[in-house]
Amino acid sequence: MRLEEEFSHCDNYDEEEEPKTMSQCSIGALQQQQQQQKFVVVGYALTSKKIKSFLQPKFEGLARNKGILFVAIDQNRPLSDQGPFDIVLHKLTGKGWRQILEDYRQTHPEVTVLDPPDAIQHLHNRQSMLQCVADMNLSTSYGRVGVPRQLVIKKDASSIADAVDKAGLILPLVAKPLVADGSAKSHELSLAYDQYSLQKLEPPLVLQEFVNHGGVLFKVYIVGEAIKVVRRFSLPDVTKRELSKVTGVFRFPRVSCAAASADDADLDPSVAELPPRPLLERLAKELRVFGYLT
Repeated sequence: MRLEEEFSHCDNYDEEEEPKTMSQCSIGALQQQQQQQKFVVVGYALTSKKIKSFLQPKFEGLARNKGILFVAIDQNRPLSDQGPFDIVLHKLTGKGWRQILEDYRQTHPEVTVLDPPDAIQHLHNRQSMLQCVADMNLSTSYGRVGVPRQLVIKKDASSIADAVDKAGLILPLVAKPLVADGSAKSHELSLAYDQYSLQKLEPPLVLQEFVNHGGVLFKVYIVGEAIKVVRRFSLPDVTKRELSKVTGVFRFPRVSCAAASADDADLDPSVAELPPRPLLERLAKELRVFGYLT
């Protein structure tokens, strides 16, 4: 099926490599270099997948030229024994790691932790994450920001069809894991075409009505006043003919992964046009009001 073909290129994007940590001698040299050149030292605790995609040599070189050094945090050693750091950048999950960061923040208030665990806890649950956007009811002359109609299923796959019927959701439905913890499983996405196939889904999950969107989505990154938008290929539109003939559940491991960049693709202008800047600025403002941005 064309859906499966369009996302096969993301399957091999997550090859694992172990990050290189610094020895005690290297740390001593780092401290001396930091003092002499006034570098900002960023200690990072990321998955090997994130390290591979984020810490490219060109990026590290550019950062060094700007006075920023990236140093891998050794997760097998106490965090307080490492550094000194000006910033701790992390993308790990779990209660143990969260407690380590909370303790570190208490003993090192001078270090900026990105992001503080308590500030991003609600983002690990798709229900609470999406509900804030729905509650905004943001509508301007430049457009509207909303969430497709959705339903949370916490258990019992056999009851999904009845719950969908009762909620009045229209097929096809997108199924996403309820927990968004950065794991490979949390990135899985399924598209269910018929009610009978709904029982094949695995709760807990969030079901959303699928909205045709030209096969392209936009990822919006907001840091302070800076707003960056990138295009990514997404699920293609579902036609009425396809909906009448296709049944089953189709699974996609990594929709909109970095390998699916559509920034340089030859797209229809009506699909490729970026969201209006004023709308994004208003969205950022509302997210701050709701406490989702600082």
